[in-house]
Amino acid sequence: MYRLFYGLKEKPFEITPDPNFLYLSPGHQEALAHLTYAVRERVGFTVITGEVGTGKTTLVQSLLSQLNGRTKTAYLFNPNLNTLDFLEYICEDLGLKVLRRSKGHYISQLYQLLLDYYAQGINVVLIIDEAHRLGAELLEEVRLLTNLETPKGKLLQVVLMGQPELNAILDRHEFRQLKQRVSLRYHLRALTRAETDHYIQSRLQKAGLVNPRIFSPKAISLIYQYSQGLPRLINILCDNALISGYAGDRQIIDRKTIQEVISGREGPTFREKRRWTVPVLILALLVLIALLAVWHFGPGKYLFNFNWL
Repeated sequence: MYRLFYGLKEKPFEITPDPNFLYLSPGHQEALAHLTYAVRERVGFTVITGEVGTGKTTLVQSLLSQLNGRTKTAYLFNPNLNTLDFLEYICEDLGLKVLRRSKGHYISQLYQLLLDYYAQGINVVLIIDEAHRLGAELLEEVRLLTNLETPKGKLLQVVLMGQPELNAILDRHEFRQLKQRVSLRYHLRALTRAETDHYIQSRLQKAGLVNPRIFSPKAISLIYQYSQGLPRLINILCDNALISGYAGDRQIIDRKTIQEVISGREGPTFREKRRWTVPVLILALLVLIALLAVWHFGPGKYLFNFNWL
């Protein structure tokens, strides 16, 4: 709807994890480097954590798009499974058709498949997204899968992607054996104010931006203030702002447009909080000065003369 109006070839702020729109901030670049190294060097266990909406799934999609034919992957994006469903899913995702039998049968067939791939020089990686939702039983099953190995190397690499709660889970005493097997661990932080600006410009340019800038600096400051640098929230705000700008025939998205979008999501609360923040702080500071003067000089002997107030 707004693409032609702003001279864009495609929508720049979709919330789907499209690797073509991946913005590599220093933090995202380092996280992707960890993942790439883990796959190439056959690292047994890798853990990547990050707050909701920091772009973990997009990193996974970017990694998958870079893999060649010498790497097979099983990608589990919904870990709410029982043990048999979990093993069946892995086998099928790796191309192994197994009649539903016992847990031992699944593991036996999977082990043979991994040995065949290893003999061919093919890496096998199990990527589990939303890993913080794994139950204790399934986490133990994941740990046991890393026991599938030869004297020279691991047959299966595991990458756990999850929210910060995953770190707390791994720190629990009952998961100490799993934690000891983690070779690489990285926490993905949100974007800074400058990175938020670069992120928005990068996505616009990849979408075919013609104009040098659509979002004003003040608009970007408010986007950062509200989103706290989380790419998913940035995308939602920017997409809605472009719709609003198109509807209002505005070529430049200003702070007022962003404020309208935020108010549409949150109601007037966000604006009211911001409006009263400075006056309240000033009043609190004056009261503090008055109290300190009374405490230091006693009643009637003030450090400052407040008669003019």
